[in-house]
Amino acid sequence: MEVIALNQPKNGSQNISSQFRSDMVMVPEVINEASGIRVFGRTLKSFVFTTDVATILYCNADAVLAVYPFSPHPAIISAVTSVASQPVFAGVGGGTTQGRRSVDIALFAEATGVQGVVVNAPMTAENILDIEHTVDSPIVATVVSAYNDIEARISSGADILNVSGGKETAAIVERIRRDFPDVPIIATGGQNEDTIRKVIEAGANAVSWTPPTTGEIFKKKMVKYRKDRREDFLETHDGMTLREFEEYIEEHPEAEEKYSEDSSDGYL
Repeated sequence: MEVIALNQPKNGSQNISSQFRSDMVMVPEVINEASGIRVFGRTLKSFVFTTDVATILYCNADAVLAVYPFSPHPAIISAVTSVASQPVFAGVGGGTTQGRRSVDIALFAEATGVQGVVVNAPMTAENILDIEHTVDSPIVATVVSAYNDIEARISSGADILNVSGGKETAAIVERIRRDFPDVPIIATGGQNEDTIRKVIEAGANAVSWTPPTTGEIFKKKMVKYRKDRREDFLETHDGMTLREFEEYIEEHPEAEEKYSEDSSDGYL
């Protein structure tokens, strides 16, 4: 493997990559301004919000927030943990899935190797307490509104709060930090530096970030590939576009053999 030393970042650490990981999905650098949450001796500042295994493998986030809008399933947890090199915090229910099923999913997730389990906003304090009595992993409780009973969730065993309040996220974080100065907080940061910095300044210790989809990444790549193909064609066909070249060959059929010899990648 050819190892590539990348440009030195601002904090003075050295980056190492390879030719096959040059297209990494990089979290916004502004997230490094967060204080981080120390979980089992490891400081976590950035959480990538995805269950896409390709994105997880090629993302530099400190941890994975594997929560999705479906009932949690052991197969999904297994798939994510088998690929992730960073700690995984897996959703174990709260909306459709509650009660004993959530407890069992949490126990399975811990056995699979997740670092923490995530419960959604509707989960009751009693159900959180059942999970707390069953697993050793930290419990991350999602908060979507200032109207959530945050004190009850913390008292029942929630170790970390995951604030996902849309445009009100920063305000919710600020309120929680005021009332619970020591509770660790993850918060959604949006897609730009200003919104990310806003939740950090409000008191979030870590930020969850939604990466671009594989479709969006592919779109950018395809634009580049099309541009490269066109430029290669122009370079090997005396600056002619495909239509101009076809018209030229119609008028000068004897020239086709020359360009066929010059073309090595199937343009003709």
